[in-house]
Amino acid sequence: MPQSTRPLLSVVAPVFNEESVIPEFHSRLSSALAKLDVEAEILFINDGSTDGSAAALRRTREKDGRVKILDFSRNFGHQIAVKAGIDHAAGDAVVVIDSDLQDPPEAIADLLAKWREGYEVVYAVRHSREGEGWLKKWTASVYYRLLRRLSHIDLPLDAGDFRLLDRVVVEALRPIREKNPYIRGLVSWVGFRQTGIPIQRQARYAGRTKYSWRRMLKLAWNGITHFSFLPLQVCTWVGFAASLLCLAWIAQALWVSLVLKTAVSGWTSIMVAVLFLGGAQLITLGILGSYVGRNYEESRSRPLYILRKKEGWP
Repeated sequence: MPQSTRPLLSVVAPVFNEESVIPEFHSRLSSALAKLDVEAEILFINDGSTDGSAAALRRTREKDGRVKILDFSRNFGHQIAVKAGIDHAAGDAVVVIDSDLQDPPEAIADLLAKWREGYEVVYAVRHSREGEGWLKKWTASVYYRLLRRLSHIDLPLDAGDFRLLDRVVVEALRPIREKNPYIRGLVSWVGFRQTGIPIQRQARYAGRTKYSWRRMLKLAWNGITHFSFLPLQVCTWVGFAASLLCLAWIAQALWVSLVLKTAVSGWTSIMVAVLFLGGAQLITLGILGSYVGRNYEESRSRPLYILRKKEGWP
């Protein structure tokens, strides 16, 4: 029999404690894929889930032969789960989408339409965000704009990881083995023809977000330190500012002591100077340590992730 000439679309969906969402996500995704003129494979990456997600994924695979599962040995993090999916995807185009249904699977049709126009990266731009408080929306907006100004690459505003990648982009990303990958930044870094489509981000179907403030701050700092050297430059500016302030302080102390002869002994000024300089030094060392620590982590030969097992591959 002749082989199908329809393109193969790989859907990469990280999963972390999404037992209650998986059936609905698969149902909506299947409905969306049924309307597209493509062959499809669905890659679920179980990122060390501690609930019944693994069993739910196996049940889904029993019903749908297109489903493949990468089962991590532990929780390695969302960005590494996305990277694992990209590494294993075989499609002519690869769609990355979270399994919590905040990004609508129905929008894959729009991503695919732009891909067929010749774009090699099509990202979803969130023009509205349901189910999120004003603080989350405001901090996200500020972060995207700050990162765009700080980074040396052209990062699209309000675009998350929901996007389509052409095969040529996937092959460019696969050799990258950064221990703390920032996928949306790496996709911008590799280049190629890119465009965005607007989507309405929806509220979670069930459960609670797995991105705590701590995780979000870590992801934000990861993005800044991967694609900007400004924090290191700030260290230099802080050092110069502290030095100039101390010189002015010394000049003032000498004037009071030698000319006015009204200096009053005491430890207040000494403590202020010590605390100020100590704080500036600690901030500087902390920023430098972050970059040095990343270099140390990259120098180790540990694998990016460890698989417990793979299901769906020969």
